[in-house]
Amino acid sequence: MCKKLFVLIGVVVTSCAPKDSGFKFVVQNDLDLPRSFETVELTSEFLGVDNLNNYGIRDVETQEVMVSQGVDTDKDQYADVLLFQPKMEPNSERKFELIQIHHSDRPRAKAFCYSRFVPERMDDYTWENNRVAFRVFGPTAQKMAEEGIAGGTLTSGVDAWLKRVEYPIINKWYNKELNTDGSYHEDDGEGLDNFHVGASRGVGGLAIKKDTTYHSSKNFKQWRTITTGPIRTSFHIEIGDWDSNGNGIKESKTISLDRGSNLSRYEVFLQGTETISAGLSLHENDGAVSVNKKEGWLSYWQPHADSELGMGIVVSPDIFSGHEKYVRDHADLNNVFAHLDVKDGKVIYYAGFGWKKSGQFSSQEEWEHYLSDFGLKISNPLKVL
Repeated sequence: MCKKLFVLIGVVVTSCAPKDSGFKFVVQNDLDLPRSFETVELTSEFLGVDNLNNYGIRDVETQEVMVSQGVDTDKDQYADVLLFQPKMEPNSERKFELIQIHHSDRPRAKAFCYSRFVPERMDDYTWENNRVAFRVFGPTAQKMAEEGIAGGTLTSGVDAWLKRVEYPIINKWYNKELNTDGSYHEDDGEGLDNFHVGASRGVGGLAIKKDTTYHSSKNFKQWRTITTGPIRTSFHIEIGDWDSNGNGIKESKTISLDRGSNLSRYEVFLQGTETISAGLSLHENDGAVSVNKKEGWLSYWQPHADSELGMGIVVSPDIFSGHEKYVRDHADLNNVFAHLDVKDGKVIYYAGFGWKKSGQFSSQEEWEHYLSDFGLKISNPLKVL
């Protein structure tokens, strides 16, 4: 009998040598573009295995065992989805096989994709991968703000942490802020939090326009971590019922961030509206707004301290109904919005940023090219046959 063990990414594996399960499949790239850091999701139904805890993926031709991650989507302690990121050449296909694998035979990968609730700093929820980091704010921060207590934050906008290292920084930066004389508002070589979100939409926060005013929810009320690991981190947050000029709104969302991506994926569940707007903060309105409705993206590139910063929203063109640059007397109310159609009570979009000082993007042109390619790829996902 195989002895059960635990591995760092939170799945149970058995101490058996790797062996072919007999199931083979093909991943196909139909675009004239090389593709990497795109996640393939394999369900237990597709693979014919109920419990994927002790399984992995191997390239049939090279016999390379791929970095993979099991995800338990139904909370029964057994992985029912297997994630991996094949590197694909333009107009190519690769054959893979499902294997049973011992934890010691899995390729080593840093857990780039990480998220957690942060009770030691009120109640942030923060997430990151090897390129970017974000946070949103919870009910304690809201209560403090409403009661006029210093340090409170009342916003459903998305905050950006500007990292410029690949390794995880969330725990390190919170420790620096809370337990040392240092601050995550200062750059010691890893990056910093100098992005102001305030009441703005930050990087992808939501709002609904009624008459001439945008209305938005308050902070999140509840949270649940779904997964962390080398390929993806994801979590679910519940938003308290909120009012859009007399119209009651129910909202919750699942947010995920994959390795290698500058954009988080938002799957938002809504009742009470047929349209929603995802926004980017314009801050001092000293940057450049660009939009490509056909390709499904909206961008804002701005001066930012001693560098420059690009923010973007990418969405399927068939639900991208328009955009608006919304400027008011108060900088926190300055946002550019992508108007999105809600279909069957749900909307999916991607939002994120690229910081010039990180070395990932050197110009507005490079950032917009990234958004264009990103939109093309989500509209033409890798095929699994």
